[in-house]
Amino acid sequence: MNERKQHITLTLDTHRLAFDIDPEKEPNYRQAAQQLNHYFQSYRRQMPKATTDLLWAYVALQMAVNLYNDAREKQLQPIEDKLHELNQLILNNIQQTL
Repeated sequence: MNERKQHITLTLDTHRLAFDIDPEKEPNYRQAAQQLNHYFQSYRRQMPKATTDLLWAYVALQMAVNLYNDAREKQLQPIEDKLHELNQLILNNIQQTL
């Protein structure tokens, strides 16, 4: 088991966050921070008078919705694959009877 940790520092808006993480997870942390900052800046442009706390609440909700949608899509994918397979079987059988 790899116990080696890598120290990274990420910036979210004006906050610097330090972590000791597995090196292979670094890209995930950096991409997540980039996504959070993107949403934060987007909401800041849309609502320039909103407090920082409110903007972070919108960011948190947006990320939760994204996670929910991703999980739902993964749940539905096997069903969609099976439907596609069944449709192909039906089409093949129709073509054979013609």
